[in-house]
Order: sequence, then C-alpha cells, then structure tokens
Amino acid sequence: MTESTIRALYSRAASLNLSSRKIKAVPRCVSRLTNLSVLLLNNNSISALPAELLSLQHLAELNLGNNALKEVPAVLGHLESLKKLYLFSNQITVMPPDVIDGLQNLIVLNLNHNQIQILPPEIKSLSRLRHLSVMDNKLEELPAELGHLTKLCELNLTTNKLSWLPQQLYQCKELTKLHVARNNLTSLPEGIKALEKLQVLDVAGNKLSMFPVEFHLLPLKELYYEGNRFVRCEPMSSVQDAQVLMLKELVARFVLREDRNRSSLVHKMLPHYPLLTALLANSSCCALCLDPFLTTWLECVRFISLKKDMKMRSSKTIPVRTLLCSYRCFNTDGHSYYGVATR
Repeated sequence: MTESTIRALYSRAASLNLSSRKIKAVPRCVSRLTNLSVLLLNNNSISALPAELLSLQHLAELNLGNNALKEVPAVLGHLESLKKLYLFSNQITVMPPDVIDGLQNLIVLNLNHNQIQILPPEIKSLSRLRHLSVMDNKLEELPAELGHLTKLCELNLTTNKLSWLPQQLYQCKELTKLHVARNNLTSLPEGIKALEKLQVLDVAGNKLSMFPVEFHLLPLKELYYEGNRFVRCEPMSSVQDAQVLMLKELVARFVLREDRNRSSLVHKMLPHYPLLTALLANSSCCALCLDPFLTTWLECVRFISLKKDMKMRSSKTIPVRTLLCSYRCFNTDGHSYYGVATR
C-alpha cells in the first residue's frame, strides 16, 4: 500500500494520483476509497484491474494511459458514473461491446496509440459522448452507428487505415472539430454541409481529389489539406457525345420535379412507395439550372478561394465537386465549372 493510498483512506479523499509509480498492479485497498471521483493510474505497467474496483461507483474520471493493458478491463463496464476514460498508449485491440454498454454517461473517451481495428456498433450507447479520440490505431472502417453520437463535438481519427467515412457521420451535427489526417480517404461523403458548426477540419495526407458539393458553405476557421491528390485546373480538349438519357433517368427527373409541387399527385403518392422514395433520396440538383436529377451526368469541379469564398486567412484555392444535369447547362456561358477528365 502506497503512502498516497494510506493518506487517501484516512482523509476519505475524492481523488487519488498513482501515476508514474512503476506499479504493475492496482492496490486492492483502492476499492475501499468509495468516495473517489478521480483516479489517475497513467504511466505505469498495469496489465489488469481488480474486480473489486466496481465499488467505486462515484468514479467520474479514470486515467489508464501508458500502461500494459492488452484488453479493456471488464470492470469498467460497471463504473456507470464514469465521464472521462483515458486508455491511450496501451496494447488494446478490441473495444468490447459489453463494456461500452455500461459507459452511457461517458463524455470523453481517449483510445489513442493502440491497435484497435474496428469500433463495434454498440458505440451508439455512448449517447452523451462529446470527445472521441482514436488516433494512431488500425481502424479500417467506422460503424454507421457513429451517427447516433449526436452530442459529439470533437472526433480524432488521425493516422488510421480508413478508406471511407460513413454518411451517418453527418448526423453528428454538434461536431466542431474533425481530424482524419493520414488515412487512405479518396473522398468525403456528400452532405457535409449538415455539419453547420464545423470549425476545424484536418484531411491532410489522404488521397482526396476534391471536396464534396457545397463544402465551401461550411463555417470553417481552420482547414488542413496538404498531401492529397487534388485535381488541377489544366485545360484539356473534350469530346462531347450526344446526351442520351435512359428511361429510368427521364422518369426520375419527372418525378423529382413533380415532387417539388406539394399539391401534385406525385408528391401525395410518393410516401406509399418507400423503395422509390429511398431511390430518389440519392438525387442531386444541378448547380446551374437547379433542376433535380438522379444519376451524376458529369463530374465537375469549381475552384474555391479560401479567402474570398470561405473567409479564411489562406489565399489558396481548393477544388469543390459540382454537379450539372446536362450538356446544355455545361455549355452555358458565364459559369466557372470545369469537367473533370479521367485518364
């Protein structure tokens, strides 16, 4: 038993700092400190936690960073008062669903510098989470259930192996900071405009060719995008074939136009055809004529000035994806959209 633990026992302390003590096991007597709200165990060689710690039902902050944990201790799933949990710099490979289910009051979760390959769908149980950091792991994908974390303010996924992000991420409308640098992203999902509070975005060191539609409408204050494969404004000759729309596209455009009129029969009947409604949910609007269309006809790009269009300090320009519905619109004079050539 350490001197710090003895003093804490006698004083009925609310916090205990056992960080950097070279301990390999948590003293079992810590479980008698039932008033503890803060327990710091970081920078040790701890490989497991005693089950007796479940008596710490008032514990709000637990720091287990920089230890020798190979798995998340099961006892954590019983500490329902936990609001801040730090598990960085261990050897954790999995986040157990049963542990996550018991952490519903968690506000901060730090899993940096581990070997986690996947976050389970049960992550949606952390409905009060505001800060999630899984930096420097081996994540290859994210669950769609991440979209249930509607109070999330900051998400750090830097240095993983992500090749795509789920569309549901944009349901986290409280996000102010999103860090996804040094991954394998080739694109960001469309609909990013929904993140109306996003101020910091870091996508440096990926494989992006352009930013999503309406990206320039975000209220960003900081944007980091170095080390991507963005398209360049290099004039090239184009070969324009005659535009031939399939019957599916023609019908879809008609239905989409009619659906805008709330008094139309199409608008009234669409709710009775959920499969059709789901299909049309993937439609887009032409940036020029504003008419709706279903299938991307031509991938275009607009070069946005960060200073002029997004009110940022940088004088650089970025490519933002733009969708047009037809050759007629593309050939209209006076616009600043460019077709993207495939090589």
